[in-house]
Amino acid sequence: MSYKEDHPQFWEDIYLLDDAGWDLGGPTPVFAQIGKEITPGKICIVGCGRGHDAIMFAKKGFHVTAIDFAPSAIKAVNELALEANVKIDAIQIDLFSMLPKFNNTFDYVVEQTCFCAIQPKQREDYAHVVHSILKSGGLLIGLWFPLDKTMEEGGPPWATSIQEVKSLFNHGWEIEKEEWPDLSISPRKDREKLIIFQKD
Repeated sequence: MSYKEDHPQFWEDIYLLDDAGWDLGGPTPVFAQIGKEITPGKICIVGCGRGHDAIMFAKKGFHVTAIDFAPSAIKAVNELALEANVKIDAIQIDLFSMLPKFNNTFDYVVEQTCFCAIQPKQREDYAHVVHSILKSGGLLIGLWFPLDKTMEEGGPPWATSIQEVKSLFNHGWEIEKEEWPDLSISPRKDREKLIIFQKD
């Protein structure tokens, strides 16, 4: 069965309507702080949007791969990278098409509003892909959102629960950090939780 969010045009139309409500117009404060705390390495931002976080990490010396389904998102990433004079590998690709090419490639994967954008039935596949593209010891840095919705309300964004996230990332992972971030932007305060998983 095919779902609307499985097609790039669904997301492309949102960008064309300038209705990307997840776009902060700048880097995510939580990730900007984390970028100061971790050692630069190969980082993949899944569902990167217009690429504000990608630019921020690139400026800090990370080798950034930014992926998104929508052509307009990748176009925006490339334009921002040019303006900021940083190198980013911006790739228009379906997350679920990253294997086997990107197996064991990244030190870090950054998650924000990608997990909640895909069909809930695909979440086990998402966990498999993320585990596969990370190196051993690599970190999945996730801001898990929205925690205040129910599945009955529909999506995207689809409801997310801490219990489900921990269940999906239970085998082959350890929780490296978990907290309600002080730096969450106001509309997401208490609606997102930072959980960083380390691949065994």
